[in-house]
Amino acid sequence: MGLGGDIQGALSDEILATAVGDAWRLAEAELLDSVVRISEEIQRLEALRVRLVGAVDHRCKVDVLGFPNAKMWLASKTLLEVGVAGRIVMLGRGLRQQSEIAEECFDTNISAEHAALIMKFCERPPKGMPLEAMDDCRNALLFAATGPTANTDAVRAVIARLERAFESDDPPPSEDTDLNEFHASKTLNGRVAVRGDLDAVTGEMLLSALSGLSKPRPAQDGTKDSRTPGQRRADGLTELLRRYLDSGIAGEEGGERPHVSLHVNVKDLADHTDCSARQQRNASATGESLFAVDGVAWTEWMGPLSLTAARLLSCDSIYTPIVLDDKGAPLDLGVSTRTVTKRQRKALVARDRGCAFPGCGAPPSWCEGHRIVHWSAGGPSDMGNLVLLCGLHHRLLHHSDWEIEMGADRHPTFIPPRQVDWERKPIPAHNRARPRAS
Repeated sequence: MGLGGDIQGALSDEILATAVGDAWRLAEAELLDSVVRISEEIQRLEALRVRLVGAVDHRCKVDVLGFPNAKMWLASKTLLEVGVAGRIVMLGRGLRQQSEIAEECFDTNISAEHAALIMKFCERPPKGMPLEAMDDCRNALLFAATGPTANTDAVRAVIARLERAFESDDPPPSEDTDLNEFHASKTLNGRVAVRGDLDAVTGEMLLSALSGLSKPRPAQDGTKDSRTPGQRRADGLTELLRRYLDSGIAGEEGGERPHVSLHVNVKDLADHTDCSARQQRNASATGESLFAVDGVAWTEWMGPLSLTAARLLSCDSIYTPIVLDDKGAPLDLGVSTRTVTKRQRKALVARDRGCAFPGCGAPPSWCEGHRIVHWSAGGPSDMGNLVLLCGLHHRLLHHSDWEIEMGADRHPTFIPPRQVDWERKPIPAHNRARPRAS
């Protein structure tokens, strides 16, 4: 069937009508059948896109595309990210040289992902594999990838067996550390984009380290963790980095053990909530004076940081007062001091036993000391002004209207915002909550 027939079949009126408006009218058997049929059409369209993009990559040059390459053109004309568009281009390009794999992919017998996996094996076979074995190896991989029950682990298992059968002195691609790459780059909006390609052993270490730190944490009442798997892994990575830096095993950099370094005007930390005054001050700044405007913190790697984040970081930290002249030159360097001492942290662990936020109770090793009234605003350095919070709830306290009060029993109580409880009734700390009646 030609390309026109493929497109016409993919956009049949019957399937479109079912998908758009009549799903609720269908019996269960019809509903299941419709989902399978639409999935088959999507698979066929994906294969068709790979074939057409391969032709674009082969035939269309810069003067026709209007872009440096087919990858950039495809990303600019669709909702695809550049990386996804690049993988489609590379698959289309590779399948032009691998007719046997292309036939199975374009006939939708195998998925595009499995086609890419098999193609990579054929492009870079084990060095100990003789050329005459290629057809049999390819056929074994295609067989493993064929049909709706095929999965990536099964295909990779066949690849691993073939690599073992033709083992040479060189490691297989999955274990070749020379192919490892890890990129961490700052984005325009002040975040960090992370991208990497790691060998199997390094990947296993990473996933093992993140596993326990990224598990769902349901609330005490059984409410499910609302974080997505991606958010849980990001929080796990944050916790992994915090523990590594706190351990002090990273050696020295610039004469110090590396940690997050934050530079901020202490007056900004004390009066950062006065937004109107800051807006007026910023509005009056022009020319060179713009660079002297306070109201932001500064980190060594990432640059500017909001004062809310600065207060979060400085809750449980080591601070060093530095007196500067009106031109920003240092005049005096004070003694470095901990905002929460080691003795205080031990006392916090004994009192709160973990994250004190209601329904959490994360273990103490996951927690940081939070000052109810910040030290820069005159908050006292005593237990009546401290509470133990995990990273998630520490950020919540700094970015929401939750409040903390110290009760008459010298234990913290939490005051929810009005959108949570209109009456804002105090909630006891996690380890002080009364057990529910059975």
